Amino acid sequence: MYILGISAFYHDSAACIINDGVIIAAAQEERFTRKKHDDSFPQNSIQYCLEDVGIDSAKLDYVAFYDKPFLKFERILETYLTFAPIGIKSFLKAMPIWIKKKLWIKELIKDKLNYTGKIIFPEHHESHAASAFLPSPFQEAAIITMDGVGEWSTTSFGIGKDNKIELLADIKFPHSLGLLYSAFTYYTGFRVNSGEYKVMGLAPYGEAKYKNLIYKYLIDVKEDGSFIINMDYFNYCAGLTMTSKKFHKLFGGLPRKPESNITQKEMDLARSIQEVIEEIVMKIAKHVKKKTRMKYLCLAGGVALNCVANGKLLRSGLFDDIWIQPASGDAGGSIGCALFTWYQYLNNQRTTDNKTDFMHGAYLGPEYKNVRIESFLKKNGYPYQTLSDDELPEKIADLIADEKVIGWFQGRMEFGPRALGSRTIIGDARSSEMQKTINMKIKYRESFRPFAPSVRAENISEYFDIDCESPYMLLVANLRKDKQIEISDKHKSFFGLEKLNVVRSEVPAITHVDYSARIQSVNRITNLRFHKLLTKFNDKYDCPIIVNTSFNIRGEPIVCTPEDAYLCFMRTQMDYLIIGNYLLDKNEQIKLSNKLDWHTEFTID
Repeated sequence: MYILGISAFYHDSAACIINDGVIIAAAQEERFTRKKHDDSFPQNSIQYCLEDVGIDSAKLDYVAFYDKPFLKFERILETYLTFAPIGIKSFLKAMPIWIKKKLWIKELIKDKLNYTGKIIFPEHHESHAASAFLPSPFQEAAIITMDGVGEWSTTSFGIGKDNKIELLADIKFPHSLGLLYSAFTYYTGFRVNSGEYKVMGLAPYGEAKYKNLIYKYLIDVKEDGSFIINMDYFNYCAGLTMTSKKFHKLFGGLPRKPESNITQKEMDLARSIQEVIEEIVMKIAKHVKKKTRMKYLCLAGGVALNCVANGKLLRSGLFDDIWIQPASGDAGGSIGCALFTWYQYLNNQRTTDNKTDFMHGAYLGPEYKNVRIESFLKKNGYPYQTLSDDELPEKIADLIADEKVIGWFQGRMEFGPRALGSRTIIGDARSSEMQKTINMKIKYRESFRPFAPSVRAENISEYFDIDCESPYMLLVANLRKDKQIEISDKHKSFFGLEKLNVVRSEVPAITHVDYSARIQSVNRITNLRFHKLLTKFNDKYDCPIIVNTSFNIRGEPIVCTPEDAYLCFMRTQMDYLIIGNYLLDKNEQIKLSNKLDWHTEFTID
């Protein structure tokens, strides 16, 4: 039985297809349209999913959409009426698209797919909860979902058991951890729904100087983790901005202009809101533990992408283990609503082993075989070297050791926001210059942003204070003490971005200023070729870790096709591109036309 899951129209539209409960394929629309966070109807993603299983829409048994459009419209309309006449501009901007398109999802799906079957509409947080629990390794677990807003819910908790999920309580709009964090994202000069991870990365450079102000004026938090936000300080209910004049007065000025200099103030604000979120998440988790008595916890929703908070929650020992949906944002809703239909609506049996999840490493996107890649290279006359399967790991390991920056394009594209060794830029984690090189010359992004390590799963505890795998790059942990390098008294006195260039560990390129790292553990079962590379690098250079960052430039979605990969390779100062079994040397390529300028093609985020 084939079930198609769809998320669309808000951000990160996506599609997923399952067959008899097994996730077969999933992809975000942005990867095909090359428009980051594309919110349009995921026509390309749907086409890919159908083609991957070799069917057309007539063979679909069910289609599921990840929320209830009429309930969401009710919330939007009620909010505007509550705040009227404030927000009239926002109202006039939003209503036409709702009336013409968003309310008529059922008709749109039938028209776009030429589909005549049944369409299922779980609630937004049901889809998040389903995406958290149903693909998890656990037969039963507590569930927490946290995001900006669905229909009305912004935070919920419940229980997953066997093939069912039950949400027990929620917090409703406008009170939202996701929107609170996004407000600070906006105020510190970053793009909402895109730059939240920048705030998280900036936090270790600052001090929590504003935390008391946040608790005193912005949010009232109870011991059970429930909270009320003081809406006098925010404008997201009916306005076109996230924060109000009262917010600006409280924190001493207007929001930072995007692309202007980042000051200590932004660093301190980032640290303050990050600590607040961590503390609230911990309170919610303690309450959920008390109410559910479950050993395990599953997380989803945009806030679940806060890997620093996730890491602290895991280390607390409150739950024996936690599992986080790798596509925790709206894209993952496509998986959630499809699985909800199979298990909850159709009541099919579900069994697990409490060890293995059902996401297949999140490698669910398109794959391009060597025949297709070689045809592309030959057609365009691009010089390349062919490597055998045995030659490839050693050759790339040697290039990494020589401090070359390499575009790595292999296997099926990842689903979700993280590059996990399929569409990845890699480099030497031991290099003290690698972070600066990749940020400034490859990614063209802010210098403060850290890079993640990819480490062999079997070596993770040798380098990091963590005793479990982290396959989806959703947990932060510190470097072990014996891998850290003690810094001088002079360096201890550094503030802000002064901290950036201080070597703090044996693998400085992936060590953040607080000795932390956002870890991806690489398992030979889910990504054998990437694991072989790490093994060869470890065998030759005594280090099982390399730098891993997404294969894209700033403002661009992660690359999908060989064509995307080559263009990104040539637009940057990457040294090599390994695509399938074909190695391309930048020095041998013909320079691109000056007309191909990524600055004008992509919106800076």
